[in-house]
Amino acid sequence: MANRSNTVSRFWRELKRRKVVQVITGYGAISFVILQLVNMIAHPLKLPEWTEALVIILLGIGFVLAVFLSWIYDITPAGIKKTRSARDTTKSISHQSKTFSRGWIIATFTSIALVIAMAVFSIVIKRDHARDQYGSEKSIAVLPFKLLSDKPEEQYIADGVMGSINLHLQKFGDMRVIPNISVEQYKGTSKTSRTIGKELKVKFLLSGSFQKFGNDVKLIVQLIVADEERNLWGKEYESTWNKIFSLESEVAQTIARELYATITPEEKELIEKIPTTNMTAYDLFLKANDYQKDFMKDHNIDFYNKALVFYKAALELDATFAKAYSGLASLYLNRHYWETYFKENYLDSCFVLGNMALSFDRQLDEAYHIVGRYYFEKGNIEEALVNFDKALEINPNYYNAYSYKGYLLTSAKSDYVEGINCYQKALNLGPRDDLPDRLSGLAFAYLDVGFIEKAEDYFKQAFILDGNKGLYLSNLSEIKGCLEDFEAAIKLGNEASEIDSAYYPASTFFYGPVEHNEEAFSQAKKLVRSFEKSGELNLTQSHRIGYAFWKAGNHKEAESYFKQQIKYSQESIKLNRSIAQTKAAHYDLAGTYAFLGDKQKAYQYLDEFNKRSFYPLWWISLAKNDPLFDSIRKEERFQGILKNMESRYQAEHDRVKKWLEAQEGL
Repeated sequence: MANRSNTVSRFWRELKRRKVVQVITGYGAISFVILQLVNMIAHPLKLPEWTEALVIILLGIGFVLAVFLSWIYDITPAGIKKTRSARDTTKSISHQSKTFSRGWIIATFTSIALVIAMAVFSIVIKRDHARDQYGSEKSIAVLPFKLLSDKPEEQYIADGVMGSINLHLQKFGDMRVIPNISVEQYKGTSKTSRTIGKELKVKFLLSGSFQKFGNDVKLIVQLIVADEERNLWGKEYESTWNKIFSLESEVAQTIARELYATITPEEKELIEKIPTTNMTAYDLFLKANDYQKDFMKDHNIDFYNKALVFYKAALELDATFAKAYSGLASLYLNRHYWETYFKENYLDSCFVLGNMALSFDRQLDEAYHIVGRYYFEKGNIEEALVNFDKALEINPNYYNAYSYKGYLLTSAKSDYVEGINCYQKALNLGPRDDLPDRLSGLAFAYLDVGFIEKAEDYFKQAFILDGNKGLYLSNLSEIKGCLEDFEAAIKLGNEASEIDSAYYPASTFFYGPVEHNEEAFSQAKKLVRSFEKSGELNLTQSHRIGYAFWKAGNHKEAESYFKQQIKYSQESIKLNRSIAQTKAAHYDLAGTYAFLGDKQKAYQYLDEFNKRSFYPLWWISLAKNDPLFDSIRKEERFQGILKNMESRYQAEHDRVKKWLEAQEGL
């Protein structure tokens, strides 16, 4: 041990005598300066991404040469000379030779270690520079992929690859990812990346091209800094179709690393999961998805039938294909929502298919969302929330789950703090094309709890985006109705209707001043035609139409609408549909029976309605002025219900106000 220590000590003295230490120190400092200069000029000069790596390699080679030459040669006033040995004797030379041999090995490893340290240091500096440059912004949109083929009928494959990469990215909780539906509008667009980024409110864009020829595939992707219109990263992949899943996962993980996003082990496991080993089944699944997307646009039954055939064909080839089950469940829900609304087995097929999907893949977010939708529609609020939360645990960017949670928490649970918070998250994550709808949804939530200015602001933001003046005036009419300024509400509603007949202050007419009864009758007929055209069930407006017809002298028709309201409300309560959960069905029955003179049944349903923990502002305004309750309005029992509604409204208003003040303070 002592001999080894002496050897190292002698070697260190020799390094200093030969000035190797000075060379290492000087070279390291110069290398650091060079790396920083390269890092500074790479972006302005648009140097290739591999420039820095090449510089590091060259500096490493130069470092080894510098150490080698500094050991052998020395710079003197007389010029460069070979460094003399420490001893002149043969024995000393022999010993020095051994020392040199050992020393050279140590010097080599020291050089390599220093090169590695330089590389790591440079990467850290680059990472910190990127974080300083982009901040915590890790928002991205995956644009539609171009098909590198003369077969446009195969575009669905490119769309499927793009969609899969997008869904993988959504699983990363450290990133904000725009959903597929938002980027469809940019297919074949000539807009610049800066414009697209601004419209989608994202920092980065991923563009790509895809080609499939037989079993061979080619994928070209580019990660773009949108506001700089600069490529941050890009790569061309060549693989085979049966390895497409691992390729999609690799691209997603590479993008996350380029943006310095954190990837947890659980997230990595999620996106590396193989959905099916049968590539023919996967191809059929992609076709089915494409037809379902077309069906959602215009509800053409031919598209539905084709999607149905392809989903079933995919499952025949792979009975364990979880995504195909959830896709089929979604198709059934979109097709059979209204026609089976009052059947005992309403949406049961969606529930079965969703659970089949989960039996094969317990980490499938879309399946939890489908099951959550089922419980939501069946009135099982707690189970709906549990399943939406599971979907969000897997996919933190699932904006639809946040939207449904927001609705349930506000309308059914009367928790406007958490509900508004969910609406806000949906607003930030959801697609741009329905952003005005989500802004309006948030506006109505604030209106429910009496924050008029916030509601007006969000309605205005929606109008700025979509330019729909008719809808904007209609929304302002709703605000005036909540404030019991019915003349102003009707005026705004009429202005909205003049712009677009689809908008009219129907509800305000029905419980507004009696001098508008004739207008109410006209609007009631318009509402009837609207429901007939859409095929939707008139679950909550039938008695309003009946009242308008009654005031116009059409008593027979009016009675049929009152009976329809009683039927729809009672069936909804029996089957525990959503309007029963919110007690809307009970309120409508109470109003109908009060108008028909059955006071006992009116109070029976009002007592159930009185069990709500909160009443939105619009409902208080309605109950105080609803003409259906004229016969019992002044009774102490009815007035007691109104006072209870107002006190519970005020309690939630104050709670939300306190929360908002805390948010503003933060």
